[in-house]
Amino acid sequence: MTLQVRNPRTGQFDYSIEPAGREALEAAAGALREAQVRWAARTPEDRASILHRWADAIERDQAAIAAALTVDTGRSTISGIEASAMVQLVRRWADRAPALIAEHQRGGCATSHATITTSTTLVPFPLVGVISPWNFPLTLSLIDAVPALAAGCAALVKPSEVTPRFVAPLVEATRSVPEIAEVLAFVQGDGATGAALVDVVDFVCFTGSVPTGRKVAEAAARAFIPASLELGGKDPMIVLASADPERAAAIALRASIVNTGQACQSIERVYVARAIAEPFLKALVAGAEAVRLNHPDISDGDIGPFIFEKQARVVQAQIDQARAAGAEILTGGTVETLDGGLYLRPTVITGVAPEMAVMAEETFGPVIPVTVVDNDDEAVRLANEGPYGLSAAVIAGSVEEAEAIGARLQVGAVSINDGSLTGLVWEAEKTSFGESGLGPSRMGDSGLLRFLRKRVLIRQSGEALPLAAYAERRS
Repeated sequence: MTLQVRNPRTGQFDYSIEPAGREALEAAAGALREAQVRWAARTPEDRASILHRWADAIERDQAAIAAALTVDTGRSTISGIEASAMVQLVRRWADRAPALIAEHQRGGCATSHATITTSTTLVPFPLVGVISPWNFPLTLSLIDAVPALAAGCAALVKPSEVTPRFVAPLVEATRSVPEIAEVLAFVQGDGATGAALVDVVDFVCFTGSVPTGRKVAEAAARAFIPASLELGGKDPMIVLASADPERAAAIALRASIVNTGQACQSIERVYVARAIAEPFLKALVAGAEAVRLNHPDISDGDIGPFIFEKQARVVQAQIDQARAAGAEILTGGTVETLDGGLYLRPTVITGVAPEMAVMAEETFGPVIPVTVVDNDDEAVRLANEGPYGLSAAVIAGSVEEAEAIGARLQVGAVSINDGSLTGLVWEAEKTSFGESGLGPSRMGDSGLLRFLRKRVLIRQSGEALPLAAYAERRS
């Protein structure tokens, strides 16, 4: 069954993909496994050299890849940034992998037994499966696949059926590096294709919602393979009384609405100290009202349309529920249809309660609910409510004060005197708390090491123990 793909700026279904069936998946997996044996036999340095050639090829075709991303997402600048960042991602892992692998492969290690030593070798999982979402189509298709390749694995990627157009130009670029083309494949399809993929790989990486992540985890458990899950968030920002309210408002606005709020690290809840609440809200509303939609000119504006039509309905429903329950919409609040695209101007809401969907559930839109708090303890308590624990932010008059509060938050990463820094900084490992994820960090060195199993060789240089060493004896 052909799947139709919607253009988020026009609302027209102007592209289509053919979902891969089980036979196609099994065939792709078989070819990748065969090629992976040769790929893993290469030295890390050899793989790194090939990865650098791949980065060069992506860079040469960067404009075409960015153009496809632009059509699929309705945004231009971020698509260009995304394509450029992937070149750097490949180069980063090419540069880091050889030393990292050497560091974790040790020989001649002493043990508690004088005649026994050990050596550790790293063995890549043969085939890593990646199921990626629609909000950053290229980034989240390659953020796991690239380190897997650097580790010596093959990778099979199922991108979102909402944003699949980038695959064609990326595959075209990859064809010029046949060594990569042998061990990296893309399969198109919907949720059924993703579910089937789990059964043909040895390690699965998934980025997406908590409900779907649970299904992937359950399928991985049945298949008895590891799963690395990066799931939803409801990231809080705490603004302390010592903060500059105008600066804090500018940070909160940017961290909430970049990419139309369609990012897991977006700030989706703000807790501001009562002492500065009035100037903070004044600056936040003024900033929100100054934001421009990139319509009708995609190259002129601050935020674009919703990528996924369904998400626009989810966000509007959350706003409407909050309004009906007594919340006040200070600006924005209504999804607009412009030439077929669905847009929402930055929406600031006050008078919210923890049980409202806009406070309890992931929003994934340019919505900023603000709660005024009387003290730091209240802010921390409210920020820690709910099932999520992806990341957070704290704004204060000093780094030290912000860090003291950040250390009390039950999340994997805290941006100090800024917001959503996890979208910029990939070198530091972080763990998703609560229902925001499962498995090793995809950031930092763990991003590669998770794809390597350890095999230890235990050497006896002396005499092996005789059976008599274990014989029963009368005392």
